[in-house]
Amino acid sequence: MKLTHADNVEPLFSLGHILITPAAIATLHSAGFSPIDLLLRHVQGDWGELDDSDRKQNDRALEARERLLSAYTLPTMIRIWVITEADRSATTILLPREY
Repeated sequence: MKLTHADNVEPLFSLGHILITPAAIATLHSAGFSPIDLLLRHVQGDWGELDDSDRKQNDRALEARERLLSAYTLPTMIRIWVITEADRSATTILLPREY
């Protein structure tokens, strides 16, 4: 799951302002992950561990300019969400319990 660099990244949408909650940054740090790793996956349409219905909703949301949600499980078995707002003004990295 860890990325080493951002060569040839083709973003599918704008992330807007990037926000991260204190709990999410602490969780990523303790797992040895950079938030950039998850943002790169998210912006390329790698939605992580979503069911088929949520994946299809994200694919539709790309065209309809609706909210985008990705969910990633860290090696520590803690789940992290990445959410981009419908207007693409902001992307937030957070724990599900913080939503």
